Order: sequence, then C-alpha cells, then structure tokens
Amino acid sequence: MNQMTRIDPALETKMANAIRALAMDAVEAAKSGHPGAPMGMADVATVLFNRFMRVDPSDHAWPDRDRFVMSAGHGSMLVYAIHHLLGYDDMGMDQVRAFRQMGSRTAGHPEYGHAKGIEVTTGPLGQGITTAVGMALAERMAHARWPDLTDHWTYVIAGDGCLMEGISHEAIDLAGHLRLGRLIVLWDDNGITIDGGTDLSTSTDQQARFAAAGWHVQAVNGHDREAVAAAIEAARADDRPSMIACRTVIGFGAPNKQGGHDVHGAPLGADEIAAARKQLDWPHDPFTLPEDVTAAWAAIAARGAQARASWAARLESSANRAAFLAAQRAPDAQALRKAIAEYCQRLTQARPKVATRKASEMALEVVNATLPQTIGGSADLTGSNLTRSKGMQSIRPRDYAGRYVHYGIREHAMAAVMNGIALHGGFIPYGGTFLAFADYSRPAIRLGALMGVPVVHVMTHDSIGLGEDGPTHQPVEHLASLRAIPNLQVFRPADAVETAEAWEIALTSQGPSVLALSRQNLPALRVEDEDTNRSRRGAYVLRATPTSRDVTLIATGSEVEIALAAADLLRADRISAAVVSAPCFELFARQDRAYRQGVLCDAPRIGIEAAIRQGWELFLRPEDGFVGMTGFGASAPAPALYAHFGITPQAVAALAKQLIKGEDEWR
Repeated sequence: MNQMTRIDPALETKMANAIRALAMDAVEAAKSGHPGAPMGMADVATVLFNRFMRVDPSDHAWPDRDRFVMSAGHGSMLVYAIHHLLGYDDMGMDQVRAFRQMGSRTAGHPEYGHAKGIEVTTGPLGQGITTAVGMALAERMAHARWPDLTDHWTYVIAGDGCLMEGISHEAIDLAGHLRLGRLIVLWDDNGITIDGGTDLSTSTDQQARFAAAGWHVQAVNGHDREAVAAAIEAARADDRPSMIACRTVIGFGAPNKQGGHDVHGAPLGADEIAAARKQLDWPHDPFTLPEDVTAAWAAIAARGAQARASWAARLESSANRAAFLAAQRAPDAQALRKAIAEYCQRLTQARPKVATRKASEMALEVVNATLPQTIGGSADLTGSNLTRSKGMQSIRPRDYAGRYVHYGIREHAMAAVMNGIALHGGFIPYGGTFLAFADYSRPAIRLGALMGVPVVHVMTHDSIGLGEDGPTHQPVEHLASLRAIPNLQVFRPADAVETAEAWEIALTSQGPSVLALSRQNLPALRVEDEDTNRSRRGAYVLRATPTSRDVTLIATGSEVEIALAAADLLRADRISAAVVSAPCFELFARQDRAYRQGVLCDAPRIGIEAAIRQGWELFLRPEDGFVGMTGFGASAPAPALYAHFGITPQAVAALAKQLIKGEDEWR
C-alpha cells in the first residue's frame, strides 16, 4: 500500500463520517444542496486523501502537487469538507456554515479561484473529467521535459451524469489513446440520478465502455476502504488511465433516505439528520469535530508539506530549474511584443494578400519560436486551420515531448482539455476548428471564460466567405453568441497585421480568446510601418477623412475591404466616409468614453459584417444602419454569396446615402 503510516480502521471511519456530517449539516443550514454524493463517496475520498494524495494547504499551488477534480460538482460539500479538515486557511468553519450564501467561498458548485485548492470549476457534468484529461496530459508533457520535477497524479470523482454526457466519450477515448497513465477516475456508481434509478435512462455497461477505450478498469465496493485502497494501488501500477467503479449507496448513513433519489439534491431534514448521527455513531453537535479526527486530517496536510519541501529541495539543485520556473510564469510579453512588432514591420513591406487563417499560420511561426510553452492542436482540421508551425512534433502515446496535439474530431473535448492544460500550468494551449463548430466547444469555452484561463481558440472559415460548403458550415450567429460570453475576447482580424496583433494580445491576456479567421484571401490593409499594436484598442480609425466626416463605416474581418471600397465610391460623390476596423468588440468596450467617441463620432454609422447584427449595439444606435446577414447562408462561390446577400460596396454606399440625406433625394 502507498500509505506512510499504519491505518487505524476505526479512526478512518470517523474521518469519513466527518465528511458526511459536515455535508449534511451545511446543506441543512443552506436549505439547499446535494448531500447524497458527499455522503456516498466519503469512504472513497477519505482513502484517496489519507493514503495517496499529496497536497499542501500551506502552499496550495505548488507545481508537483496531485490534482483532485470533483467532476460531479453538485457534490461540492465533499470538497469543502475535505479542505476544512485539511486546514486550508480560507476554509474555516465559518465558510462551511455559509455554504451557498452570498459572498462565501463555498459556492453551490466548486469554482476555481474562489477558494484555494479548487483545481477547476465544475458543475456542468462531464466538464470535470474532460478537464482532468488535459491536466493529466499536461503532467505527462511536463514530465517529458522536466522528469526530475514532475511526477504527480490526477484523480477524479465522477458521477453517472458525468459519464452520460457526450463529452465524456470524447474524453475517455482521447485519454485511452494517449495512454495517460497518471489519470485515475473514481466513478460514484450509485445507480441514482435526479429522476430515479439510472435504469430509467441508460443501459450502458460503463466498465466495458472504458475498457474498449483502452482504460484499466476495476470494480469495488465503495464502502470497503481496503478494497478501494487496493484498487487505487493497482491503478497506479498500470500505465493506462484507470477507471474504478465504486459501488456506493447514495446518502450513505441516512437510514431512511439512503439509496434513493430523494437524497440526491435536497436537505435531509432535522429528523433524518438526527437518525443519521445515531446510525453513524456521530454524537457531535452540528459543525463540531472531535480532536482525533481533526488531528488525523492535519497529519495528511503535514505529509503533503513534507512532500512539497522535498520537491522544493530537488528544484533548487535541478539542472532544469531555470526552464521549469520560466514555464510556470506568464509568457514573456516583452519578448513577444518585440517579435510581433518586428514581424509586422516586415508585413507592411511585403503586403501579402492571404486568408487570415494563413496569416495566423505565418504569425505562429513567430509565436512558437518566441514562446516555448505554447502547445498547438486541431480537431482533425490541421490542414484547414493551419495551426501547426514548422518543426512541431506530434504528441503520441508514450511520447509527450512534442508540441502538437491531434485532438481528433472532438471539438467539445478539445476545448475542455485545453482548459485543463492551462489550469495545470507550464503550457499555453491553442487549438483549431471551424467557427461553425463553436457550438460544440461553447460549454467549455464558457467555463474557461468563467475561470479566466488563457486558452486560444482558433476558429477558421469564419463567414459565408467559405463558399460552396453551404449553410451548415457558414457561421452567421456564432460571432454574436461568442461575444455574449463575459470575459471572452473575440478577434476577427482584417489582414495579416491585425492577425499578428490579435495573437500577441490573446497570448498575453488573462482569459480565453477566439480568433475568427477567413478562408478567402484578404488584401493587406495595414501598410504603414507603425510602432503600436492598434488592435489593442479593439477598434480604430483605419481611414480618416480630410474634412468632417459624413458617415462612419465600421467593419470587421473580410468586410473591412468592403468598407474601404464603399468609402471610395462615396468619395466619388463627394461624401466623406471614415472607415473603422473593429477586430475586437470586447477591447473597444473597455476604452474610455472619449476614445470611443473619437473613433465613432456623431455622423451616421453603418456596421458591416457577414453575420447577424446582434451584438453591434456597442457601435450602432437604433437609427444607424447595418449590412450583413439576416438568415442562413447558401451553397455557392464566395463572390456570388456576397452579391446575393447584398454585402457589397455598392449596397453600403447606397445605405450611406439614405442615412445622410434620405433615399428620395439621391434618386
């Protein structure tokens, strides 16, 4: 066994019952919550932490700690109870008492950054197990680079809901293929969901499913702690990812409610809690813990502190120390800024006419040469997304030294795995797919934005401009839906310079970013040698007017070219049109009022984007115009589509004339 001291079975029982007591008391005090999973999995969690986990509450973020992910995030009180028992200084009993209350760290579902030791925000089922795959992959990649400084495990508690959600199939398939042997999933196999028994909705043999994906699979009685410990030990000895089916009784210890769906997501009630205290031989008042139990949990923290101190000593003497520490820090913004600035100078001279997906590939040659911690990838669209720069080696089973992940046709898993890689630390992930498939990735993108993790989502084929593949692949509402996510930066660059600038901003930002990139070639629009990253302001005047402007044309991406052509048409009619490029709405919204007003001015405005108008309120007033899409696209060559849907310089010029003087006056 991997136990540092002899196990006292009676004391370990009390340690598990402490989790149960805190869970049922906190849920009762809140009058809401989920006591069933924490009470059912208390034995498994106690064995895991008492005999295997290496964490140090006094230094909760040390890089070589084991990771614990509560994928069944509704069982959050298991996490909070353990953290209180381990002595995390931000998880006092006041926080446990304030479960689910305003301002507390004990939110309804675990939230990354709200309390120490929470590795990932969970709650939407399936996200936790998939993010954990990213953590386990990052551990293997780090081990390949710094083997003397990286040697830890990723443990997951997952429920039936986590395994029913489709993302779990993508996750277990990828993890099994890559043989992520440092990943152990403990399945809370209690046979219960909110509606009732799992036989209402599924007949899947989960053990066979995991085995088919290449996992090491075992099944145990989740209340037999020695069996659980033996299974974890066996899992650690296998080089495949492991799933342990822990057969448990939901709400274990509540004599009249355990084993039923009523205990899943509701307080037990005073009478049942009193009966549970008697059943568990727990004669203590609510939120009260005996000294022997707190001492036993404190011993786990002390062992973790010793492990962390030993690791710190290895770090000081390691030849890999400098490279390892550099990888843990934020990317070298100054070096990247200098490299991108020099590259943009070359672009203004070369003036390439390329699709922005190609411009992204060109920029990545600079990015990946400057930042060694970037990890690329694609959902089986490498040749279309152009996310692989020269010399990037593929990550393969048992070979994790490369920098490129083949995620397969798994957009949802790719987004969540990248969250896990970023959360693990040491790497900056980016991955590609088509913008039309952003909806497959959206739940994980949303969680990444909620957590503020630095992930770059490269999404190409960004409009009807992709042409003949038709409306199934032509995104029209996706920009609006992504811009609606708080804390997510959405970039739609207009040429190679703006694309490079977008990469610089995305890689030096705290949260996630989306780069929406064209399939069709776009001309070079930024042809002046400039020292500043103009995209950093979100929107800027690309072409000013020599006199006061009559109209402001605001466009993104491929439509900036259309705006410039429309301005030329208007100039022929002695109408002064300023052209504003708006590569990132979110950055423009952060600018002060004076800057925004200086860019937009008071003249009539027209927004131009081959997408729906929703979200353009940042730029457009009700009386202003918009040239774009009002429905789905069609299958045809790109020029024909733009003409068919009226996204042309002529249409923009005509609308400008209507807004300025009225349609009748221009006839």
